[in-house]
Amino acid sequence: MPQEELGTHCDKVIKGLKEWRDIFTWQLVKTLLMGQGLSALICGTAVTSQYLASVYYLNTPMLQSFINYTLLGITYTTALIFRRGDGNILQILKTKWWKYLLLGLTDVEANYAVVKAYQYTTLTSIQLLDCFIIPVLMILSWFFLKTRYRIIHYVAVCICLTGVGAMVGADILAGQDQGSSSDILLGDGLVLVSATLYAISNVCQEYTVKNLSRVEFLGMIGLFGFIISGIQLGIVEHQEVSTILWTWEIALLLAGYALCMYGFYSFMPVVIKMSSATAVNLSLLTGDLFSLFIGLFLFQYSFSGLYIISLVVIFIGFIMYNTVPTLTRVPDPEAEEAGHADDLENNSIQGFSDGKTFTQAEAAHNESWLNETEPGSVINSVKL
Repeated sequence: MPQEELGTHCDKVIKGLKEWRDIFTWQLVKTLLMGQGLSALICGTAVTSQYLASVYYLNTPMLQSFINYTLLGITYTTALIFRRGDGNILQILKTKWWKYLLLGLTDVEANYAVVKAYQYTTLTSIQLLDCFIIPVLMILSWFFLKTRYRIIHYVAVCICLTGVGAMVGADILAGQDQGSSSDILLGDGLVLVSATLYAISNVCQEYTVKNLSRVEFLGMIGLFGFIISGIQLGIVEHQEVSTILWTWEIALLLAGYALCMYGFYSFMPVVIKMSSATAVNLSLLTGDLFSLFIGLFLFQYSFSGLYIISLVVIFIGFIMYNTVPTLTRVPDPEAEEAGHADDLENNSIQGFSDGKTFTQAEAAHNESWLNETEPGSVINSVKL
């Protein structure tokens, strides 16, 4: 092979390796791994709940949520009490108590509605309709967080939802369409309500952890979640709780559920701060698959090759979503007064004070991204 041709091939290989390295950054790998850690915690809550319901006939979702909010309150609300200045719990309650009250109510009822839906509809319907949280999140993020998506993000979401469809198809083929069908319309409605409430809670969480603090969000959720779930527990589940025949197995399963849920609530804001609420919920789509894999051993589920295909497809969609950053339109009043040009910081478009439209700014951002040839340049997921 001539020396010039060999050199050309080597250049192409080096360029290809750089492109792959730009896509599969440490930021992307870390986001993927942490997202799957959250999925594992969700799987833990699902398995413990199923054991409590199927083996010990204990169906007390509000009690389980109450324990979780109690743990959040003990740690994060206590941390706010000992804070000084504007971050102190008294200062937060003076100015924003009603906002966190509504947020706590939204979070509590989202958890309750999806568990209640299992009494009326099937697992297949819940798995499908629960994906409604993704488009609702994108719409809410568009209007309230000013997030601007590109075509690849919509394609990635469709790929992830295709993976969920494959998972549901595998459930049907394996005869695992569990749950009740006593009132499918009511059950499906509860799932949609739950998905909408979760989306609202996640958008509020993203705004809070990126602009205020993770401890403030968790402390306020712990405080108001404890109060609201405690009241609701006394109203709707007091009879079930009073008739529990306590054993060490039940106590251990409740503790396992509470610790998994506490870990999920504690670490989810960290992953959201690294990426976005939409990206995190795409990653959580694998949670049901992890539960199914564990169910192969614990509950004698039937295996289907579609489960593996579903997992791979969801991962592909998630990676596609995170390889290209979203754009966030954040008006800059100082730039408007001074007539400065747009700032492109942290993968965001800010300002528009020089008269550029959003489309023009995005086109300029895309052009600079495509023409980037520096060795250290990377394509990161959304950064703060």
